[in-house]
Amino acid sequence: MTEELLHTPEACDGALVRAFGFLGKRWNGLIIGVLAGGPASFTGLRRAVGGISDSVLSDRLTELALAGLVRRTVDDGPPVAVTYQLTEAGASLRPVLDQLATWARDSLPEERCTGSC
Repeated sequence: MTEELLHTPEACDGALVRAFGFLGKRWNGLIIGVLAGGPASFTGLRRAVGGISDSVLSDRLTELALAGLVRRTVDDGPPVAVTYQLTEAGASLRPVLDQLATWARDSLPEERCTGSC
């Protein structure tokens, strides 16, 4: 395939749709952001993300692992310990997420809290 074919609007749009469909799924970006700081346990992730249920966190970690972005490691212990960390592919998202966060800080208005927050 020539480089010209790889950069057609259809190919680029399709890649963006896949990227935002995956990273835009609730919690995925936050989980990757937390793991960018280093390996974490399930409990550590749940505390760091805040507001996520155990079942949803488990589902998201499974999705991220199947996509090759997160590695699950089990230490037989005792006690048994499970840690999660970014793979090389997952870690490669860090600069992109940093740039996206910078853009959001500079370009998007901060949401104002109304009521009881």
